Amino acid sequence: MRVLVTGASGFVGRHVADVLRASGAEVLDARVELTDAAAVERAVAGCEAVFNVAALYSYDGPDARFQQVNVEGTRHVVEACVRHGVRRLVHTSTAGTCGPVEGRPANEADEPPAWELTVPYKRTKLESEQLVLAAARAGRLDAVVVNPTTPIGPGDDKPTPTGSMLAGVARGRVRAHIGNTGLNVVDVRDVARGHLLAFERGRKGERYLLGGTDLSLGDLFARVAIAAGRRPPRLKIPYALPQALAALHLLNRHEVRLARMPMYFTSAKAARELGYAPGPADVAINAAVEDILRRR
Repeated sequence: MRVLVTGASGFVGRHVADVLRASGAEVLDARVELTDAAAVERAVAGCEAVFNVAALYSYDGPDARFQQVNVEGTRHVVEACVRHGVRRLVHTSTAGTCGPVEGRPANEADEPPAWELTVPYKRTKLESEQLVLAAARAGRLDAVVVNPTTPIGPGDDKPTPTGSMLAGVARGRVRAHIGNTGLNVVDVRDVARGHLLAFERGRKGERYLLGGTDLSLGDLFARVAIAAGRRPPRLKIPYALPQALAALHLLNRHEVRLARMPMYFTSAKAARELGYAPGPADVAINAAVEDILRRR
């Protein structure tokens, strides 16, 4: 099977390409600029499947750039897949399009709070996901969406915003944590396997959360610090402090906005329908820390 993986040089995309190769697929992983419709068309031609992992994952930069890459780029992928009769498109979205919700882990039937959609990354990821699902539900394309939570592990070289945060803790630069929030963390290798499972078993027009373990930010930072041989950050700060610092442009306002409530999710649907079974959080944390310290 010939497969195109967009974003194969990125953190998640690299692992998806590795999993596909291990399954016997012929993987095309040359860099494709999603904003170039002609380049996308050439890359998709002759492929049985496309895994659209590429995206602009950042909390900085002009809104127009997020729109160009995440939305219009996805539109180019969808249209090329339709024209070339691609067997299935697996589109990588984010858990952020499903929540969070107050008081419980979010699932695929949920949606993010309206105030979070002022964050360009989050808003454009939701728009791009909706493009894919609309094409599937209209019968134009066989497509499924996967929604990773917070992938961590080896290979986050650039790094992603999450990788930067973990590196700060592992290297002793982060001394405090916001007391009211938390993340669902998952091994990036489990996320990659979840992509293959979604291709093989996912239902057309559905989305699947690919997560792992819900951890408070304090717990996550403590585990990262211990894995790095450091004392865990002990200072717990109220959310009002980073809010004030963001208002003074001393912290990224988008990152602070997303930290307003715990970002917890359930992968029960993926477990039930795909056979998705992520490993322990500490395996991913230890692998991430080892990789961070190796790059020091």
